[in-house]
Amino acid sequence: MRSISTATALAVLFGSAALSVVAAGTASAATANVASPGGLVVDGALKRVFVGDTSAGTVAATDYSGNVLASAGGIGSVTDLTVSDDGATVYAAVQNTHEIVAIDAATLDVKTRYAVPTDTGPRHIAFAGGKVWFTYGDQWDGDLGSVDPAVDPAGGTDPVTMAQFPNQGTSVDIWGQALLDTDPLRPGVLAIGETGISTDSMAVVDVSSGTPALTAWYHGDYTLNSGIGDIDLVAGADQVLVNGTVRDAYADGKFSQAGTYPSGQRADIALDGTVAQANGNTITTYRPNATKAIRTYSVGSYGTADLTWAPDNSRLFVLAGNSGGGYTLKALTDPEKNVPTLTVNAPSSAARAKKLTVTGKLSATVALPAGAKLTVTRTDLESTKGKALPAVTVAANGTYSFTDTPPVGGTVTYKVSYAGDAGHAAVSASDKVAVSRAATSLTLNNNGKLYGYGADVKFTAHLGTTYKNRTVAIYTDPFGADKPKKLVKTGKVNSSGNISVTVDMTRDTAVSAVFAGDARYASKTVKVTAYAKVKVSTAISKQYKTAKIGSTSYYWFHKNTAPIVTTTMTYYKNRQERLDLQVYYNGRWYDSDSEYFGLGTNGKVAVNLGAPGQSGIKARVRAAYINGSSGDNVNSTTYTGWKYLYFSN
Repeated sequence: MRSISTATALAVLFGSAALSVVAAGTASAATANVASPGGLVVDGALKRVFVGDTSAGTVAATDYSGNVLASAGGIGSVTDLTVSDDGATVYAAVQNTHEIVAIDAATLDVKTRYAVPTDTGPRHIAFAGGKVWFTYGDQWDGDLGSVDPAVDPAGGTDPVTMAQFPNQGTSVDIWGQALLDTDPLRPGVLAIGETGISTDSMAVVDVSSGTPALTAWYHGDYTLNSGIGDIDLVAGADQVLVNGTVRDAYADGKFSQAGTYPSGQRADIALDGTVAQANGNTITTYRPNATKAIRTYSVGSYGTADLTWAPDNSRLFVLAGNSGGGYTLKALTDPEKNVPTLTVNAPSSAARAKKLTVTGKLSATVALPAGAKLTVTRTDLESTKGKALPAVTVAANGTYSFTDTPPVGGTVTYKVSYAGDAGHAAVSASDKVAVSRAATSLTLNNNGKLYGYGADVKFTAHLGTTYKNRTVAIYTDPFGADKPKKLVKTGKVNSSGNISVTVDMTRDTAVSAVFAGDARYASKTVKVTAYAKVKVSTAISKQYKTAKIGSTSYYWFHKNTAPIVTTTMTYYKNRQERLDLQVYYNGRWYDSDSEYFGLGTNGKVAVNLGAPGQSGIKARVRAAYINGSSGDNVNSTTYTGWKYLYFSN
């Protein structure tokens, strides 16, 4: 049973209230979107990604594809996230309530709230040496604090310790709320980058003992960098990467520049040292200390707020900016594999049974292995599934060529493929050769028409003049990945050139008619799309009577009785109904709210509207399936009629 607060939702003149699901149900996959990024961290143990939203006060959990699995609200103005070494706990720095919030990584339940005695922060957060480290303070007087999760405050010891940055003999320890970074390969090392100063002050401290000990310190003078907006410990080296560009080595307590990557803004470093760099909406990966890109992605349209590696290096997770505001989580696959460029150049036309030559080139920004082999497949009217031709060896300069004699007319496709290797992704390309043939006409009816659920619709294909082949195949492709394209009929057209099929329209459906061609006439395919509504109805219960008000029939409820609205809808995996609620006030109906509720596998969902506790309220509800917003796009938008409710004493 799901529920909403009718007393709030019905009071439309006082503002809109959101409908809320209070019991577990089927949820549709959604991409993580945040208005104000408040941290991004990956839990390798659970294979989850956690995303904080400062303005919404939420922490969302997604899978490795970026689909939202769950979200916890009421956290507060979360500004950064970190995860414990065992992956069991996510920690959030909450700036407005001055807390470190411990969240169960599996359930998103809040486990503990640690009060931080400051008026400014905590801001940034990292887990190292068994403790949660955080920064706080203002531009002129920042510092480092920690939370020891192993300490039970009930025993009289405060798990929160303040002012732990190793003093430099001055009145200022850290300028601003410093950036933090850790390296899983060295769990007791913490990098600190100052943000309250325009130079490049930074430090590396050892926290493995529980008390920070200074490893290296640099009070900036613009010599190494110019301001710090991002700092990362470099895996496998005593270095930090600043702003995704400059590598600064540290030794004997000091920093010195060790090299650079092409210009960037921020970065994250994988366990094997591979660097993922963000520059605007471009994400680029580099081998350690290299300047040639492994791979480049274009994400979003308005910069990048954050990025992080999956611990197994299989993916990059990026918070990409949207042109309309906010950020979307993107999951980028195979970031450590270079994508080669493969070209195929075949003549645009050729005579049947005459030899032709195909050329091309395989190239990559990361060197390819010598003697790389390419597979070649020819597809034509007689080899519709493709015929393998002899493999081709790539020359030292990346070029290749081969000859072939196409045995039949029509469109001949030469597909050339490279299977990939340890450092390169697979790639393929193709080109087509046309053998001139006469064109025939092929038509199909019912394009763009909308039908009720379950309507039996006749689709008729009409074939024009051909040589010998009078066969047409008709395919249906219902919307939804669970029902693939299907051949529903193949046969010769009748004396009028027609062939028909009847389709049970339970989903939006693409219908295709295919003429395979023959020796004198080219192949032809036409496709139409017809649309189907869902089957949906609502039922009201808990009323004490049904009676008209004016000419409208209402369900009557006592003011302290909660109506139950049960929707029955054609089931589809992860499908949700939208329940619309309106209130009658001062002579007109007002939208109160709309909310989505997941269907059970029986296609039903019951929503408890709650009792308003006051009489004289008129409301109405309806259910709807909204294409693209109800968890899928396999049907066309469908509404039920309104059901009218009245609350009396």
